[in-house]
Amino acid sequence: MKNTKLKIAWIIPNVFCYLMLFGLFVWVVANGEGLQEINRLSIYVLFIILLFLISVFGSYRILDMDKRKYNIKSS
Repeated sequence: MKNTKLKIAWIIPNVFCYLMLFGLFVWVVANGEGLQEINRLSIYVLFIILLFLISVFGSYRILDMDKRKYNIKSS
């Protein structure tokens, strides 16, 4: 039971991270020209990369919990 609550505590923020990543990506694509004019495009691209890495780490963490629970060995 404890492991299930921990897994849910990781899944919910991870889903929101992916939604935020998608929303930020769409916003940057829509406003890329204006961001380029004020030299802020590179900062937002860096934010997108960091948010992607955080989301992937969260997904890895969730899959790692499943592997431990079911004793799945990776090949």
